[in-house]
Amino acid sequence: MVLSTASGGGHMAAADALVAAFRVRHVEASHVEILRYTTPLFRRVYADLYVELATKRPQVLGYLYRVMNHPWRYDKRRLALDRLNTRPLVRLLEKRRPSVALCTHFLPVDILLYLRRRKLLDIPVGVVITDFDAHAMWLYRGVDWYFVGREEMKAHLTALGIPPETIHVTGLPIHPRFASPPTPTREARAQMGLDPDRTTVLVVAGGFGMGPVESLVREVDAVRYPVQIAVICGKNAPLERRLKAAEGWRHPMRIVGYTTEMDTWMACADLMVGKAGGMTSCEGFARGVVLVIVNPIPGWEERNSDYFLEEGAAIRCNNLPALAFKIDSLLSDSRRMARMREAVARLARPHAASDIASIVAGEVVS
Repeated sequence: MVLSTASGGGHMAAADALVAAFRVRHVEASHVEILRYTTPLFRRVYADLYVELATKRPQVLGYLYRVMNHPWRYDKRRLALDRLNTRPLVRLLEKRRPSVALCTHFLPVDILLYLRRRKLLDIPVGVVITDFDAHAMWLYRGVDWYFVGREEMKAHLTALGIPPETIHVTGLPIHPRFASPPTPTREARAQMGLDPDRTTVLVVAGGFGMGPVESLVREVDAVRYPVQIAVICGKNAPLERRLKAAEGWRHPMRIVGYTTEMDTWMACADLMVGKAGGMTSCEGFARGVVLVIVNPIPGWEERNSDYFLEEGAAIRCNNLPALAFKIDSLLSDSRRMARMREAVARLARPHAASDIASIVAGEVVS
């Protein structure tokens, strides 16, 4: 059983990727979104409030990230709150009795380990961290496997007392389709109705279409370099309608709603403009795309952004009116673009989901 929450699309995408990787190995696997098995108020706070804050008050999320980032400080209070609100989840676990549990969000880990301590459930538990920094909320004693995105996270967790033999540096588990060779760029562009020979900028609003995307698209359209732009609006249908109704674009523009073809859209792109979510960024790296990070959410996205910048795989724009200038500067420097593509290739871990499935399946069988 792979457990996630609908508080952000990355946790869900990681869970789906793991289920797909297990099924390739003919291992029965299921994805459980656990907020469906919590109290209504708790569900609203975790899912709806997250989207509200990420869209309108990201600084509040950054504050909460800092306040809660104290290893082991809030363990007892967290467990008490989680137990109070997740009784339906406990009943589901007791009914279905999975043989292994992997968590792509920290919330269910507490409950699984509690049930194991009480000898109500005797299964191995794994934690899959879906960003490139190990926040204190992910820390638990007694986890059988930690799967992390980079070596620095292993060093960090080890210093905090997590047994190093339980920590595996696999990368983030993106869908196995990204492990297949990408469609050649010109072919992918033709397939998606784009000019095969034109530099392509992909604007990604995320699964929920969050943030000031319209202003972002206007600024990208102000780029002087000859480009074409594809905008992925996600599940934000009003945003999709407004952008499709807009006129006066300088560059060829494709507006796309929710899509299951992100791997092909990324194969079209030279640059991907958006936030610094761990999963989307890793998908982009698997398709060779350089990142343009705009105003990352304080906290985990800023930590991801720091890593990508340090590795030379991204540029960052903190002031939206300067975005076109920064993109023009990058696209006009072919040697810099080549270096950044090399950095992207170094960071790509397209087989992460498969590697995690192999480790888990191998250790359980042995």
